[in-house]
Amino acid sequence: MFHFDQILAITFTLFAVIDIVGSIPVLISMKEKLGHIDSGKATLASGVLMILFLYVGEPFLKLLSVDVHSFAVAGSIVIFVIGLEMILGVEFFKSEQDTKTGSLIPIAFPLIAGSGTLTTIMSLKANFDQWNIFAGIMINLVIIYIVLRSLSFIERILGKAGLMVVRKFFGVILLAIAVKIFKSNLNL
Repeated sequence: MFHFDQILAITFTLFAVIDIVGSIPVLISMKEKLGHIDSGKATLASGVLMILFLYVGEPFLKLLSVDVHSFAVAGSIVIFVIGLEMILGVEFFKSEQDTKTGSLIPIAFPLIAGSGTLTTIMSLKANFDQWNIFAGIMINLVIIYIVLRSLSFIERILGKAGLMVVRKFFGVILLAIAVKIFKSNLNL
C-alpha cells in the first residue's frame, strides 16, 4: 500500500509546486498587512483543499462545468495580482478585519493550495497510489506549518531592508510563475 519511493517522489514534486520556501516573502508581506497569520488554520485549510482535490477534484470541476485549465488560469491571475502588490506596494487585496479570513484567502488558497498544487495532485493520480499521494500531502503540510510558524523569526533575521529587497525580487518571480501558469493553460 505505502511505497517509500513513491511517497518521496510525490513529496518532492508537491514541495516544488507549492514552493513554500519561495513564498516566504509573500507570506511575510501578508503577515504585515493582516497583523497575524493563523498557521494552524492556514495549514488545515490548505490540507483540506488538497485532500478534497485528491479525491473529488476532477468530478467537482466537471460539475461546475470548469475544466482544469480554466481553474489554473483563474488561480494564476490571483497570483499575478499578489506579485503586483509586492512590487508596486499597492494594496489590491484589502486587509480583512478578521485575520481568520485573511489566513485562508489568499494564503491557504491560492498561495499554498493554489491551482498549480491542486492540478498537480489530480495529475499525480495517473502514476501513483492515492494513499502515497495522501502521505506526500501530509508531509508537505508539516513543512508548511513549520514555515508559517517561523515567519517572525525569518523576518527578524532579514530585517526591514532585507525584506524589501527579497519582497521585490520574489514579486517579480511570482509574476513570472503566474504568467507561466497562465500561458501553459491557455487554450489557443
